[in-house]
Amino acid sequence: MMKFKLSYKIFFAFTLMSLLVVTLMVGIMRFYVARNFADYVHRSLLERYSEFNNALVAEYQAHNGWQTLKDNPDRWEEILRASLPRRDIASGRRPPRAPEVESQKSGINAQEPPPPKPRGRTERLARRLVLFDDAKQHVAGGRALTTIDRYALRKITIDGRAIGWLGLHKRELMANPLAAGFLKQQSQMFYIIGGAILVLAAIVSFILSRHLLTPVHKLTAGTRALTSRKFDTRIAVQAKDELGQLAADFNTMADTLETYECMREQWISDIAHELRTPLSILLGEIEALKDGVREVNDGTLESLNSEARHLSKIVNDLHELSQADAGALAIKKERINPVAVLEETLGHFEQGFVENQIAIAKDLTHQPPVSVIGDADRLKQLFSNLLENTLRYADAPGTLTIGQKLSANRLVFYFEDSGPGVPDESLERLFDRLYRVDRSRSRSRGGSGLGLSICKSIVYALDGEIRAVNGKSGGLRIEVELPLS
Repeated sequence: MMKFKLSYKIFFAFTLMSLLVVTLMVGIMRFYVARNFADYVHRSLLERYSEFNNALVAEYQAHNGWQTLKDNPDRWEEILRASLPRRDIASGRRPPRAPEVESQKSGINAQEPPPPKPRGRTERLARRLVLFDDAKQHVAGGRALTTIDRYALRKITIDGRAIGWLGLHKRELMANPLAAGFLKQQSQMFYIIGGAILVLAAIVSFILSRHLLTPVHKLTAGTRALTSRKFDTRIAVQAKDELGQLAADFNTMADTLETYECMREQWISDIAHELRTPLSILLGEIEALKDGVREVNDGTLESLNSEARHLSKIVNDLHELSQADAGALAIKKERINPVAVLEETLGHFEQGFVENQIAIAKDLTHQPPVSVIGDADRLKQLFSNLLENTLRYADAPGTLTIGQKLSANRLVFYFEDSGPGVPDESLERLFDRLYRVDRSRSRSRGGSGLGLSICKSIVYALDGEIRAVNGKSGGLRIEVELPLS
């Protein structure tokens, strides 16, 4: 099956539409010109019978109506013969007048004798002219059974009041050579104008198709570049229409793909780096044990176990994040008391905070107790990651302030330590995977850089929000917002 380019389709569509419009326009113009020309000719003929019109007015005034003409059809021909120009009654030429001088010399009466009055011609004219009353009912002349639509009409008035209508039977004008020639000339002019319009429309269609398809070609080239992993491709389109919006959306998509490509590369590099460190330690310990450099004792086994647990935690965190990305993070939606879950989690970390000399100041009382729709196990994982993050990075001695507040049917928990804080440019990236403000310092404290990313995934799965800001005390403040049940 033959495939046509989009430019050809647009060109032929515009051209075909223009052809249809021009054809319809020429047809309508020809129809109305022929019709209006005929009406114009018939109305012009009616204007020639002004004397007849005046005679009819006089007849109406003399008899106070048209009844006389209805009762006496011959009266219609008498008025017509007496009032019409002689050339309309006779052969169309006035007879020559006798010279006045010769009349005086001969002493003969100089009065012009009346011309002959052929009755046949008058009868034909009487049948073509017709009189209607003010209600457009037939009075005299013409054919009584002929509808009024077949007549060109002229109003007969007295002091502005319509008393009747003078009608002229319409005839086909194409039999007239002058009329046929005029209409033919007009038709030829319409064809020339229509052809010129069609050619102009074809030129405009060609230019317009080229103009419309220029950004489309750029988008096609840009799409091919993206499939070749050239994510720095951008399209410069200045149009303010839908194509311009499409180009802007393409550029936004390219920006997003470029960002995710950079994140993917960084992600792979960071995972390799995170796994390389504990694996190197494990391999070093094992090589030392094999070579007899180190003895197999409780300390050596504990070191190996610690690195293995660290590897296992990284793998488990990566698995959690992969499930969140796939939308498969297991979440049980049930009514729970989040304060009770937080109190239980704090009990597990109480000894660790004491050993790290970090005091806990909490204000979790609320009457009546509030509840949310969520997963108690996931909330416990969320609170555990936030508390572990404080234990790793807050300076000792220090303080962790935990509180809650209600805002627009949402419950907000906040965790604010006493320091150190986080640079403002790093706040938005704290929840990125494997991101660390200080890589060497963070890794030495056992963090994998995935804890806060998992927190974000859990909160979003619970239809909540999480954000990080620098607190008034100079430390980091993390706020968790959950919808109330």
